[in-house]
Amino acid sequence: MSIRLAILSPISWRTPPRHYGPWESVVSLLTEQLVRMGLKVTLFATGDSQTSGQLVAVCPRPYSEDSSVNPKVAECLHISEVFERSADFDLIHNHFDFLPLTYSGLIETPMLTTIHGFSSPSIIPVYKKYNDRNHYVAISEADKSPELDYLATIHHGIDITQFPFSEGGGKYLLFFGRIHPEKGVYEAIQVAQRVGMKLMIAGIIQDQAYFEKLVEPYIDGTTVEYLGAIGPDRRPEVLGQALALLHLISFDEPFGLSLVESMACGTPVIAFGRGSMPEIIRHGETGYIVEDMKQAVEAVAAVRSIDRSACRDDVEQRFSDARMAQDYVRAYQEILEL
Repeated sequence: MSIRLAILSPISWRTPPRHYGPWESVVSLLTEQLVRMGLKVTLFATGDSQTSGQLVAVCPRPYSEDSSVNPKVAECLHISEVFERSADFDLIHNHFDFLPLTYSGLIETPMLTTIHGFSSPSIIPVYKKYNDRNHYVAISEADKSPELDYLATIHHGIDITQFPFSEGGGKYLLFFGRIHPEKGVYEAIQVAQRVGMKLMIAGIIQDQAYFEKLVEPYIDGTTVEYLGAIGPDRRPEVLGQALALLHLISFDEPFGLSLVESMACGTPVIAFGRGSMPEIIRHGETGYIVEDMKQAVEAVAAVRSIDRSACRDDVEQRFSDARMAQDYVRAYQEILEL
């Protein structure tokens, strides 16, 4: 396949991330699959990134890991680099949110933007301005804006080989994600206390005040344990040994990589049905969609009836990185044939 592709990754974290960095993780998995498929891929990412494609970096280190890096300066230099080289590519695949769109009217090379969710409705006018000359991919049906046109909806995929199946999970309940009010850490603690099970918490602290007020007081190492941010080496064990992943969110989440990773290990998910949750979880088969805390407690009691191998099978069928890459190649071909 002779497509010359530029992929623009965020630079908040390394590509792939060492621990946290969902956008960078998706970019890395997609890039590696596309290289295997024979595309000529140039990855624009941080200088410490790892890829089988060609790496171009103007920012040596991710700004979320190196306080000496000025985020705005680094982002300007990073984004401009791909557009100044745009004539070298058949297509630019943007994973850097809305800012690169403002360069797109200055080049001839077509651009596809994966919209990894809207941080705020206030950014939609940028997408609207460039709607007619750009191509957008949604990561879930739930995250589509009625004000925009979309080329496709492409769910994220994971490298399933990195998440071995665990048949014997059930030792504890698990919260896995950002420690932030909208992710439902406090709610997970309350559910675990009501059912009398230990809760393990894994993830970066994104809201320190919330952590100190509503999470830290419950951490005793016995009923609630905080593991910190866990990397790829520990993730499969922590996910695979859980009875269930609690995902009691209070926002319309565009996608949930942690859900897919959990199910790949055989661990079902109990989640509030916000955003893309009903697209990811098959209710009664790979987990439970619940409406309130009472239903969440009831779901914990019922979750042992879920066939853990069904969770694994569903991820293999719907959420592999190979499927994700094939979907994107079809999107690239459609753009280039227009």
